[in-house]
Amino acid sequence: MAGGKETPRQKMIGMMYLVLTAMLALNVAKSILDAFVIVNEGLERTNKNFENKNQKLYTDFKAALEKDQIKTQPYYDRAQKAKKYSAELDEYIEKVKKHVIEKTDKKEKAIADTLSLKYVEAKDNYDIPTEVLIGSEPARPKDGELTALDLKKRVAKYREDMTKLFDDQKLFLPADKKDMETKLKSGLDLPDGVENGVKAGWEIINFYHMPLAAVITNLTALQSQVLNAEVDVVTKLLSSVSAGDFKFDKLQAKVIAPSSVVIQGDEYKADVLLVASNSSSNPKILLCAVDTSKNDGETDPRLNKSDPGKEIPVSGGVGKYKTGTGATGEQKWSGVIQVEKPGGGFNYYPFASSYIVTPPALVVSPTKMNVLYVGVDNPVDISVPGYAPDLITPSITGGTISPDPAKKGSYIIKCAKGTKDASISVAVKQGGTNKTIPGGFKFRVKPLPDPIAKVGGQESGGVVSKSLLMASGGVAAVMKNFDFDLKVTVSSYSVALNVGGEFKSASAQGYAYSGEVSALLSKVKNNGRVIFEDIKVRMPDGTVRTLPPVTLKVNG
Repeated sequence: MAGGKETPRQKMIGMMYLVLTAMLALNVAKSILDAFVIVNEGLERTNKNFENKNQKLYTDFKAALEKDQIKTQPYYDRAQKAKKYSAELDEYIEKVKKHVIEKTDKKEKAIADTLSLKYVEAKDNYDIPTEVLIGSEPARPKDGELTALDLKKRVAKYREDMTKLFDDQKLFLPADKKDMETKLKSGLDLPDGVENGVKAGWEIINFYHMPLAAVITNLTALQSQVLNAEVDVVTKLLSSVSAGDFKFDKLQAKVIAPSSVVIQGDEYKADVLLVASNSSSNPKILLCAVDTSKNDGETDPRLNKSDPGKEIPVSGGVGKYKTGTGATGEQKWSGVIQVEKPGGGFNYYPFASSYIVTPPALVVSPTKMNVLYVGVDNPVDISVPGYAPDLITPSITGGTISPDPAKKGSYIIKCAKGTKDASISVAVKQGGTNKTIPGGFKFRVKPLPDPIAKVGGQESGGVVSKSLLMASGGVAAVMKNFDFDLKVTVSSYSVALNVGGEFKSASAQGYAYSGEVSALLSKVKNNGRVIFEDIKVRMPDGTVRTLPPVTLKVNG
């Protein structure tokens, strides 16, 4: 088979093919050729399963496009190209199969196009398939449409076209392309070899002096390789849409400071970093005047190109900026983050920010983070220097705020659906009247992020023993790396796996395995794959979401 790892059924079919070929070499009875029909039909069922898997991937891609077109479109366009390339090559291989059957079985084209291998009379014919695909001189195989040599060229072109889908360095890291190059080479490699002690090309080894039954089975196996390659490529493209990898498509410079208000005489500190940067990324950060409208990443936004700007220290991908605070009022600063491209040159990301230096005033400190989430309780601490907690009355836009009965100075914020930001302002009791404190604090308001599904402690792509898979008892959903202690309830899911060459599925309501699911899981073989999909969960905010599938390899 092709691509990554073979399923037990694929291994079985491959072993059967090797045995049958060896028996043919020993001139075993002609009835052995009928066994190739069984192998070919098994491969055709496997190919149908690949087609169903690809269709599910394209459906998921369409849903991602509808959810976020700007982010998904470049990956979706590449997936459509992969679909086109694969369909064209698969159809061409099918055309070769029908052509060989037509010539060998001496049937009219209209009949040959609908004739399955099972009903072909000349399954043992060696000569005509060789003449059609190779020609009369094996040392110089003939070329042209519907020949083995032309097929070999088309497979090589297909592999090259699929690899080129990952060329854009703004969408994929070099490691992404390298990974796909390796998979495609492994899955679609058509190596030359040795035939009767003499060097021979792939086309000779697979089609020269081979009976029609073996030729058709070889071509069906090649279709499996193509469809499996399509699965690998489209899966990688789909995962790249929401991958947490550092990408160079829409990076923006961000400034994060403990507070935008500084007490006069104190030191102002801020971190300058790239969103999604990691500890191994150390860009150059320069303080200078910039045009923030030039934020495409390609254009140098510095207003004075001859001024290199003042470089600030960078540690672990984070710039450390600090300056004194002498005068009161608004203090503005700006600069550019300069990132070296993997292929040479630089990307530029401008930033601009400001802070206000004032005498002591309102202080609002988020208990968890500077983001509020819709549909859940968001705890915050609010204080004003010089005033007791019972003299403070906070208010908020875009939601409600109420005291936390468990702790003085703490409050619970609930944000309304559809709110994008919320501002807190505070009034204090002074001389029997309420006085509003100048300023305030603005939060970003976001919907809850999606949880992740786990089975047996494993996420998508994990390896699990059969005993642990069965003992896990169900599908869990957790908020990974989320600061709030929230409970997510699994509503339903389905399970699919390959049993005897056919994909079978079962479903369950709630977290626990249903009897149907347990019975199906008990049939999984070593090195088999189990797919948990259509996982629906109920979020704390009352919404129901569908999570990405979890694909596990069962080992042991």
